[in-house]
Amino acid sequence: MRALPRQRRHTLHFLAGLRDFAPVFLDTEVDMGAVLEHRAAARADQHSYSVSGYVLHTAARVLAAHPEANGAIRGRLRPRVARYGTVNGKLAFDRTLGGVRVVLTAVLPDLANCSLDEIQQQVDRLRDGDPEQLKEFAGARMLHKLPVPNGRLLSRMATRPLRRRAALLGTFAVSSLGHRPIDGFYSIGGTTVTLGLGQIAQRPVARGSAVVIAPVLRLSLTFDHRVIDGAEAADVLAEIKTGLENFPAVPDAGHPAPPATREPAAAGAEKAASRS
Repeated sequence: MRALPRQRRHTLHFLAGLRDFAPVFLDTEVDMGAVLEHRAAARADQHSYSVSGYVLHTAARVLAAHPEANGAIRGRLRPRVARYGTVNGKLAFDRTLGGVRVVLTAVLPDLANCSLDEIQQQVDRLRDGDPEQLKEFAGARMLHKLPVPNGRLLSRMATRPLRRRAALLGTFAVSSLGHRPIDGFYSIGGTTVTLGLGQIAQRPVARGSAVVIAPVLRLSLTFDHRVIDGAEAADVLAEIKTGLENFPAVPDAGHPAPPATREPAAAGAEKAASRS
């Protein structure tokens, strides 16, 4: 028996704040052939993109078109709902602090107006930088130093005002376990919409009238039923799926375009998926 490592206190405080959340879980399968082709073309041009980067880029544009889902709620007797004018994505990272493996999160602001390159630069810096020094993780480090009751009170006070939520918690969240043989998982990220990414695996899919083997991602969406209903959440998930399967529908300036045609079952896509 031992005390909870102080490096995990921020997670404890965050989970304590989810008691009012009303989660409902959806999932779908995404044919990632177009994304992996774009990724391979980018790599040949000395660009490297993560699967999380593609999802952040696509989901931000979908949520910008669904302002009802890009919001948050607070209160029981007099509930109030905020709709945010910017789309901020919270991304979870598997990091180590003081020798303890922890989940740290950071908010990437205004993603609907960021290019894929700009998003990936932020992801790379947060993934590869020193978690003991990065300012985005300063709040978690501060909570580690406080006694548990003080830290929980401070965390609640900081995130309670709806006006602060978008900056502190994001307006949607993304978490990935795709680096392990996990098909799907369902997370609550403290936002109205949370996306969970599993592995990309070769599976049979229908393309037109043919069944081919293609790289498939299990994509989950957890939504807070207090803020939106299932039909709205299903629209969001379906549009994210469509955006990824047709990436890039509207290419960002300076990004390599995908090949003009797609082979039904590309060995190169399988190789690219194994490195996601």
